[in-house]
Amino acid sequence: MKTIKLFGLLSVVFWISACAPEVGSDAWCAGLDKKPKGDWSGNETMDYAKHCVFK
Repeated sequence: MKTIKLFGLLSVVFWISACAPEVGSDAWCAGLDKKPKGDWSGNETMDYAKHCVFK
């Protein structure tokens, strides 16, 4: 029973993660523009500068 629950949980996690836009895409840049800058991680800040500001 635990194996079935674990498999179901992993399936949901993989399904949700597949919906995220690719880093550097126009959709990803637009999504970060809507997110408060104080909530950005260090990696998001660096990726935003690299892919959205300095194209």
